[in-house]
Amino acid sequence: MDLFEYQGKQYFARYDIPVSPGDATDSVDEAVAIADRIGYPVVVKAQVKVGGRGKAGGIQLADNAEEVRKHATNILGMDIKGHTVHIIWIERSSDIKKEYYASFTLDRPNKKHLGMLSAQGGVEIEVVAEEDPTAISLLSIDPIKGLDLATAQQWVKDAKLDDEAQAQAAELLVKLYRCYTEGDCDLAEINPLILTPQGNVHALDAKVTLDENASFRHPEWEAFRANETEDPREKMAKEKGLNYIGLDGTVGIIANGAGLAMSTLDVVNQVGGTAANFLDIGGGANADVMAAALEVINADPKVKAIFVNIFGGITRVDEVAKGVLGALEKVTINSPIVLRLDGTNAIEGRAILAPHLNEKLITEPTMLDAARRAVGLANA
Repeated sequence: MDLFEYQGKQYFARYDIPVSPGDATDSVDEAVAIADRIGYPVVVKAQVKVGGRGKAGGIQLADNAEEVRKHATNILGMDIKGHTVHIIWIERSSDIKKEYYASFTLDRPNKKHLGMLSAQGGVEIEVVAEEDPTAISLLSIDPIKGLDLATAQQWVKDAKLDDEAQAQAAELLVKLYRCYTEGDCDLAEINPLILTPQGNVHALDAKVTLDENASFRHPEWEAFRANETEDPREKMAKEKGLNYIGLDGTVGIIANGAGLAMSTLDVVNQVGGTAANFLDIGGGANADVMAAALEVINADPKVKAIFVNIFGGITRVDEVAKGVLGALEKVTINSPIVLRLDGTNAIEGRAILAPHLNEKLITEPTMLDAARRAVGLANA
């Protein structure tokens, strides 16, 4: 679950990470009241889960109540890359002497946590990595040992943060790591982490992704969900018990197994297409599950072709074939379906489908052939 910036800052504050004073609202009048309370100048910031707010006009400086009212009126309801602004965050403006970058995330291949720290903040870390990889100091952290202050102190030196920022930054990094681990985050990022002219270090922005698998430990997370703007496709999939992530492409993907689903996305991209989703139906590819999967994908107006990629292990391909035909009796599909069926009882499964094949229901022998066919249909 991704948090809005203001929610991330509230989460940071629980772990004593210094942030700018501020408050969130969906009201112009309350925005003015917040600004009057925390003191001018303030920054009025659109709360959307997408980058590029500043360039879109979603971050504005205000020196008085009249300017707050003007900016709040303009920003509320603004569309930023397809995301409508329903909430704004009003915070005290901060003078900036230097900007840094800091984050913790998962290093899955090595089964460790990964810290990233850079003296170059305020821009996307991907840009820093591309232009000057040496500007990022990486720290691999054993989850059993964790991060102590001495290690953090050496880390800030290695990252070449300014001398006057190092002591505070090291302490803040220990707190951020505690937030990341005890707070069950998949990502805890500060960009920028700033040094003020007065010599103070604090988080000017917050990007936090919470691990949904840990939600049973955090009943307080329900408050975050109350303001969550959920992708309607993902909402429908969740209601149907499907493992679905919406994307922006034109080829709908159904596969059994997360690894196969990821490989399917890759091969679609390899042959010049774009995936509309990640959808893993696991081992239960019966008629009801297939119908639910096809219904969710069918509801996406961007989908021009559907690629069903099944490799039968425990799942029998003949049962999958029956499931597809049963699903087509339940759901009217707008886009052609291309199937690649392999594995246990694949010959029997293809035989079941054979009498029903047409220009809207197509089989291909390999994953690559099926991807090419689906992409061709999507681009036609």
